Amino acid sequence: MPRISPDQAGGQNVCAFLDAIGFTEGTDNNRQLTNDEGYDVIVGGSLFTDYSHHPNKLVRVNAKLSSTAAGRYQILHRFWVIYQKRMNLPDFGPISQDLYAIQQLKEQGAYGRIQAGEFEKAVMRCNNIWASLPGSPYGQHTYSMDEMKGIYVMHGGTYV
Repeated sequence: MPRISPDQAGGQNVCAFLDAIGFTEGTDNNRQLTNDEGYDVIVGGSLFTDYSHHPNKLVRVNAKLSSTAAGRYQILHRFWVIYQKRMNLPDFGPISQDLYAIQQLKEQGAYGRIQAGEFEKAVMRCNNIWASLPGSPYGQHTYSMDEMKGIYVMHGGTYV
């Protein structure tokens, strides 16, 4: 569950969407990978404990992919540095990660669609940010739209 409240996030649908991202990204999906609902996960499965900054650990995921992705939403360090400054985020803690993810949803034009219950349209607007989302162009494991929708509904999201 995101640490930001539904009121702060812009509604329960936004929180459910954040939960679905955490699940599909593999950071908060009941695999006992995390000590903190995915906020402490580095790509590849190791954990970090210092939330004062992004861990910026380059991990070789496979022969073709290395990544600095970290946190519940698998945020890349190169983007975090820009958004932390732009949004005046104090640290890499859970609330800051939630706010970053919501900003990404807004910039991709998915945020209002999520609030309106336009789930599939929202997913397609932000699948270029999160590699696990249906239709993502990155060639990594993705969830189907039906699987993603089920996870979203399980976390209290509604759609039209």
